[in-house]
Amino acid sequence: MAGLIDPIATPALSAALAVWLGQLSALQGAAATTIDAYRRDVARYLGFMVQHRGGVDGLAAVATTSPADLRAWMADERGRGLSARSLARALSAVKGFTAWSADRTGRDATTVLSARGPKFRRKLPRPLSEDGAVAVLSGIGDDAREDWIAARDTAVATVLYGLGLRISEALSLTAADHPLPTTLRITGKGGKTRLVPVIPAAAAAVAAYVTLCPFDLAPAEPLFRGARGGPVNPRLIQSAMERARLRLGLPATATPHALRHSFATHLLSAGGDLRAIQELLGHASLSTTQAYTAVDAARLMEVYQKAHPRA
Repeated sequence: MAGLIDPIATPALSAALAVWLGQLSALQGAAATTIDAYRRDVARYLGFMVQHRGGVDGLAAVATTSPADLRAWMADERGRGLSARSLARALSAVKGFTAWSADRTGRDATTVLSARGPKFRRKLPRPLSEDGAVAVLSGIGDDAREDWIAARDTAVATVLYGLGLRISEALSLTAADHPLPTTLRITGKGGKTRLVPVIPAAAAAVAAYVTLCPFDLAPAEPLFRGARGGPVNPRLIQSAMERARLRLGLPATATPHALRHSFATHLLSAGGDLRAIQELLGHASLSTTQAYTAVDAARLMEVYQKAHPRA
């Protein structure tokens, strides 16, 4: 891990960063993609501070960054083309590392921890229409070269839409999860678990896939397999979605993750409780789930405008 850290940072800071990342992974169950993003963000921050402050070293120095130093770093990041959204993510990572450093050194890190990130407009989820989601489930396997692969792609898509899973969560299911129970325990981001009701269509799609799958599905091994028997690469499901959306005339936003967005939006449109949807999705904050209310309102306005066009 240390070899991937910005070489501008000192050995002591590089070692501290490696320890922090290791703890995030082992104790908090942070995903590998999150660890990689935090590594890049904090390494660039430390590298900048070493140069900007003329040889900063040690965790105590990290915790006592001044407001001017922090503004200089953020200006440098924006100057190299980092978006407001990406800078906000980087600042969040820096705060996490700084808080950890302050705990270890007993220093006051209020300056960094109270810093405000740049404002940016959050992107609204882009769900499919109900008809579009049904069309994807019916046609995602049409281009597969073998029946069992068609059944696999259909099963994965049905699980994404029917249970509201992330693609990483769907592909982490093992053969021991078959047949799908009425309630499935899912481990999501940060190692948090949640219980998700299984609709009959999802259980049936998985059962159809298992019947056709040519590989021995040992309980501890992945449920969904690639053409050679190994775990399915998420890119294969993304490619199947790309082919389906082109054939069905769906927008470029019709991705595997859009099926999860569709699950939430369609539940909300049907009168689902926002707090219950938050729990089903595994969102840590209700504010994340509330984005779907904006989607629903935007869609209602679109319907209204079509029904009442301006002269």
